[in-house]
Amino acid sequence: MIIFNAFKIRFLLFFIVFFGILSCNQNPSKKMQTLNAYSFYTGSYTNQQSKGIYKYTVYSDGNFENHGLMAACENPSFLEVSYHGQFLLATNEVDLEGSGVIESYAIHADTLKFISREFTAGAHPCHASINDNNYVLTSNYSGGNVALYQLNTNGKLGDFLDTANHYGSGQHPRQDAPHAHSAWFVPQSNEVIAVDLGTNELWFYTLDTSKAKLISTEQQKLAMEPEAGPRHLCFHPNGKWIYVLNELNNTICLVNRNSKGVYTRGTSVSTLPDDFTEFSKAAHILISNDGNFIYASNRGHNSIAVFKVNQESGQLDLIEHVSTKGNSPRHFALTADEKIMVVANQDTDNLVSYVRNKKNGELAFAREIEAFSPTCVAFTK
Repeated sequence: MIIFNAFKIRFLLFFIVFFGILSCNQNPSKKMQTLNAYSFYTGSYTNQQSKGIYKYTVYSDGNFENHGLMAACENPSFLEVSYHGQFLLATNEVDLEGSGVIESYAIHADTLKFISREFTAGAHPCHASINDNNYVLTSNYSGGNVALYQLNTNGKLGDFLDTANHYGSGQHPRQDAPHAHSAWFVPQSNEVIAVDLGTNELWFYTLDTSKAKLISTEQQKLAMEPEAGPRHLCFHPNGKWIYVLNELNNTICLVNRNSKGVYTRGTSVSTLPDDFTEFSKAAHILISNDGNFIYASNRGHNSIAVFKVNQESGQLDLIEHVSTKGNSPRHFALTADEKIMVVANQDTDNLVSYVRNKKNGELAFAREIEAFSPTCVAFTK
């Protein structure tokens, strides 16, 4: 009886240990954390190998997965995901008798479904933005104007509602005429800021939703430094500071907004190292959600410039320049959790990922993958 009980105890202990080990081996959280996956689309120029809009996944270790062509179209140079994540907008940077094209797609798990196409009332649209009421802005570079639309609940673009035409010029050879390069909905307001590289100015509008019109504000415009060439901008979460990226002189200009909504130009910092003397032009800018760090891309120096934001003054202090491992980093984006950055190198046909340190803002190179003439990175929501 004693021997039998001892055998039963040993047998029971064996199974406890065996299944305990098996359970640990089958529980990934004991050995490794599951990698997060982030889906995104890339825009492109289609004058070489690219056929249109492509889909990728990047993982939290920086590895990529290529899902291939999602939509065949001409020069979808800029992409924007709708506020609620249901639809994708693509500006076709073309000139069809004085107008470009904007398209809308429904986002599905494995594909994009074409919904609608409209003319942009100006040639070579290079930027689009959308607000939470599905109003859409397109910036027509050659047309020198901004067009207003609205998506319906099914993602269909209506006819253009209004156009804001710019006028004037600057001192640089590329500033012989208006060149609207981007237009932005000011967060938590009915304001719109259009950025015109050609006139060297920011243009201010109010979106009158009752009339579906863009109405010039009393201030109307704000000039940048001569030959600066404003291209893109980003908003600090405090609502008081805007950072304007100037393409032609490779600077970031701090713009202050006072309590009455009047904008004034502040100081500028270079996006390039002090000892860099070769040709370069800035492309894109973004700010972290906490307002602590700003990132800007340099085409020529082929880098991402990383800055720390002084929360008292809004001034920028350079942290580092990070190589983009390719030429002409036209656009880049952060994942929703801001742990991964993906950069699109237009002239070397590659995407590059970086792991971002959220505490100090620094970027660590992770992986790269082939992509045909990538011009824009748009993460799904």
